Amino acid sequence: MDQIQAMRVFVRVVETGSFTRAADSLGLPKGTVTKQIQALEARLRAKLLNRTTRRVTVTPDGAAYFERTARLLNDFDDIEASMTNAQANPSGRLRIDVGTQIAQHVILPALNTFLDRYPDMQVDLGVSDRTVDLLSDNVDCVIRGGVLADQSLVARRIGSLAFVTVASPAYIKRYGMPQHPNDIEKRHQLVGFFSGTARRPYPHEFHKGDEVIDLTSPYRVSVNDGNAHLAAVLGGFGISQCVRLVADPYLQNGELVEVLPEWRCPPIPMHVVYPPNRHLSAKVRAFVDWAAELFAKDPQLQRN
Repeated sequence: MDQIQAMRVFVRVVETGSFTRAADSLGLPKGTVTKQIQALEARLRAKLLNRTTRRVTVTPDGAAYFERTARLLNDFDDIEASMTNAQANPSGRLRIDVGTQIAQHVILPALNTFLDRYPDMQVDLGVSDRTVDLLSDNVDCVIRGGVLADQSLVARRIGSLAFVTVASPAYIKRYGMPQHPNDIEKRHQLVGFFSGTARRPYPHEFHKGDEVIDLTSPYRVSVNDGNAHLAAVLGGFGISQCVRLVADPYLQNGELVEVLPEWRCPPIPMHVVYPPNRHLSAKVRAFVDWAAELFAKDPQLQRN
């Protein structure tokens, strides 16, 4: 048995809570993962995991072993990195998760500059607007907007996203131009946006001086994807607040019109978020620094 490999397998099973997810994240057959755990338990003469058809839980012995093993593996990786040129030439597979519109309009157009700078890096770019669990989903870092909900994670602020309230000309022709946010509740429709399995709606915020109005209804269509949200607004389903970076080309060509320009939606902070390892790996540090440079170059991503 490769003891270090078996320890890595055990840690991934605990982190993901599943033999199947651990196998997928490690690129191993599920049978291999099962055999590694069985061999490790036999070597230690201790039961580390309780397994049922529905879930995997950690025994008291397993919890104690996990705590020390995870720390030992981090130290082992640090030692290897310090004995190579990894800091100067980061290499390996980097797993990133980014929101749909940031991926399409910011990251992908510039990603070649990152790959040219670090030719030994391989990037797995997950694109979604769902909340990602960095440990169970085996993701190295994410780029997300808003307030950091999980205070156990580390976040580096790299910019902010400005918003603009818009609608399609066809919608305005049919329903008229609102003069106040309260008009939307009385005579208009919103295009909603929701997030998470609880389908929590994001409010539309309207700020003017000291006056603040939050609206989550009325809407006829609500989506959970940034590109679908833009398509719904372009399709005339209602008024909504879109990322200005994304909406500007459509405002310039007349496919969208600005609504209530004197009422502003506050920008949201953008962060690169990663797990709180004692030593940030060279590949994650390289991407975090590159993303910060990328956002700093674009005034649209630095608006306050």
